[in-house]
Parts: sequence; C-alpha cells; structure tokens
Amino acid sequence: MSERPRKRVLFVCFGNACRSQMAEGFARVLGSDCMVPASAGVFPAYAVAPDTIRAMDEKDIDLREHFPKAIRHLGRAKFDVVVNMSETFLPEEPGVRLLEWEVPDPIYMEYDDHCKVRDLIERRVMELVLEMRKEREVTQFKGQGSGRREI
Repeated sequence: MSERPRKRVLFVCFGNACRSQMAEGFARVLGSDCMVPASAGVFPAYAVAPDTIRAMDEKDIDLREHFPKAIRHLGRAKFDVVVNMSETFLPEEPGVRLLEWEVPDPIYMEYDDHCKVRDLIERRVMELVLEMRKEREVTQFKGQGSGRREI
C-alpha cells in the first residue's frame, strides 16, 4: 500500500512571532503523520518572542532556530489548508481551505496569559490533526473498494 500524501498547512498570524510559530511547532510534533506545517506573518516581526520560546520549551518544543517570515517569503509554495490567526483579511484561493481561528495575540501579555494562549493553540492544532487523520482514514477506506475480489 502506498503512503498517503500529507496535507500542507500554513499557519498565519500578524507578526509570525508568537501564535503561528507555536501552531507550527505543535503541528510538527503532533501531526507529522498527516501534515507538513509552515508558518508566516502578515507583517513579520524581527524575532520570535522570548516568551513564546520559553512557553514552548515547557512543552519540549524548541523554537530557537525559528524566525519570522512573510507570506511572500514562501514563494510559490502551495498549501491545502491556511489557518488564519492574524485578525486580518486573507484572500481565499481556489482549492485551499481557509480556517479562521480567533486566538488572542500574546505578544504583550504577561507570561501566564501567554501560556494560556499556547495551550489554546495546542488544543486547536490537535483538533485539526484529529480531523485530518479521520479524513485520511475515510479516504483510505473508500480507496479499498467493495472488498470483493475477482478471480
């Protein structure tokens, strides 16, 4: 049986310094079997926020090598799903599923609140991973046909 392709997922927030970086980190750890994640910002910051790095360290996810990117830096990369947490309008593209997640920007929050946002993102990413796994199972089941074999 051939391996089923993973969906390409782009997480977008305003500066690509907190929310989308956390979502990408969780997606890489929790959903590597069903997605290839990336992240970008509408107006990228200069660095990933120190509290974001610290909060993700608590989940054993290292973001020290990550850096903010603009959507345009992704070149011609195609995505199956775009998760928008930027609170700004993103145009829909044909064949791309656009999800709007209301997630507060923790950039200026106290650390404890930053961690609450992190935990919200972890739950949302896990929900998306479970949904994608279910879709893959349905697709695999449909691809098996009726189960009858001709001799």
